[in-house]
Amino acid sequence: MIKGSSAVLVLLLLAAATPSFSQETPPPTSAPPVQAAAQPAQSVPWSSLSADQQKLLSGKFGSSWNTLTPERQQALARGSNRWLGMTPEQRGQAQQRFQQWHTLPPDQRRALRDRWERFQSLPPDQQSAVRQNFHRFRQLPPERRQMLRDRWRSASPAERQMMIQHARERRTQNMQMHGPRPPPHR
Repeated sequence: MIKGSSAVLVLLLLAAATPSFSQETPPPTSAPPVQAAAQPAQSVPWSSLSADQQKLLSGKFGSSWNTLTPERQQALARGSNRWLGMTPEQRGQAQQRFQQWHTLPPDQRRALRDRWERFQSLPPDQQSAVRQNFHRFRQLPPERRQMLRDRWRSASPAERQMMIQHARERRTQNMQMHGPRPPPHR
């Protein structure tokens, strides 16, 4: 049983790179920092991981840690640190997302990865706006969300551009009238 749950845990850590737009940027951790894109990634020494991180990763990666690419080491260090900081409820949600991810066809996974990369390339203020819009959307009644999804799916590319432009104009008008909105409560 321990090996089975350990394998699930490792898979979840590997899936930590799978985004969820609804999550906030995680707080700074003791995991090694990510290198800037212009600099080559630095290896993460096994000894630099906390005892809990080593315990978590040892079943699958302990003996092969030094054979992993520096990027993989950094991703696993961040993922293990994040996993250790989660509540049992958050871990359950992460497991559920991971299972959903693996039921998706490869083309949908690729499309989601592309969207995540586009999101990551946005400036921080635009990422914040996307997160706020996502949270506002989630707070709508289910029938309203479905109606908006249906409208978006049936719109032509030109109509979608108009919808986006109208939303930007409304947001600008609201900011001029009321100032910036505070972030939604979780």
